[in-house]
Amino acid sequence: MKSPPQLSASLEDYLETIYHIISEKQVARAKEIAAKLKVSRSSVTEAFRALAQRGFINYAPYEVITLTPSGKEMAEDVIRRHRALKEFFIKVLAVNEKVAEEGACRIEHAAPKEIIDRLTQFVQFMEKCPRGGQDLIKSFSRYCQTGKTEDKCKECISLCLEK
Repeated sequence: MKSPPQLSASLEDYLETIYHIISEKQVARAKEIAAKLKVSRSSVTEAFRALAQRGFINYAPYEVITLTPSGKEMAEDVIRRHRALKEFFIKVLAVNEKVAEEGACRIEHAAPKEIIDRLTQFVQFMEKCPRGGQDLIKSFSRYCQTGKTEDKCKECISLCLEK
């Protein structure tokens, strides 16, 4: 099986931004992308050429930008990784949303798919597990904020072990 082409973090950010703009407006324009990413129009043009060359976008100078099927698939993968990381940081690590967003933006480009998938599974498990669930996640959040555990931890653990 052929592995998907590797893109730089910057090109992944362009794909993600194009995807979001297209979701909202059906097509994307260089001006909108430059504004959203806070980069120059010449940087956008350079990125467009690189993405078009790899078959991820349909690009012609002064025309609207659309994603190819493989571009859409790649963008959705970047977005999936971003959401999984952000959710993990907020729900499990009790990080505030702004910090979680910044961290997800940085890590989404580097973390292997297996790790992202495992983080997603861990969140799902923690939410469903009768020995953990929302109570455990909330307790960890309180621990992160106060540095203290619940007084009833030992009692809770012994009840779980009896089941």
